[in-house]
Amino acid sequence: MHDFWTETESAIRRAYDITDKKILEKAVDLGRGGSTAVTAILINGEKLVVANVGDSRAVICKNGMAKQLSVDHEPAKEREVIENRGGFVSRLPGDIPRVDGQLAVARAFGDKSLKRHLTSEPDITVEMIEDDTELIILACDGLWKVCYVKPRGNRLYKDAQAAKHLTEEARFQEKQG
Repeated sequence: MHDFWTETESAIRRAYDITDKKILEKAVDLGRGGSTAVTAILINGEKLVVANVGDSRAVICKNGMAKQLSVDHEPAKEREVIENRGGFVSRLPGDIPRVDGQLAVARAFGDKSLKRHLTSEPDITVEMIEDDTELIILACDGLWKVCYVKPRGNRLYKDAQAAKHLTEEARFQEKQG
């Protein structure tokens, strides 16, 4: 058994694999769909370990500068892996690359009907937290499709206030079309 605090990356990979298997086991009850995910674990207040599958993202802000810590798993970028697993990437219907013409991400939990062509293997990034670290945002593609992170004067939102502001901003942007 691996120690979570000393072998965090291995523990996260196992947790993602177990989560995927549990979702697939419950597919009859949960339905055919799946999910993307992003997680962040802070160790000793200084080491941030971020993992993700799909298009859920982690963004950190240091000295007013935003930096994406996660990787979007786009089918076009992972075409070779998908094809090696017997699948295909198509831009039909629409103009977004999709696994087997259905799913717009190359990695996800669940999605039983496509599982043989995609994986739940996370990408993992390690970032050191220092005095200049202001905040981290973990969000699904619903937020990132309508918002982007940029400095807003000297105003810094913290805790639930930041989440509330981002939610309000995302709703406003969505209405703007």
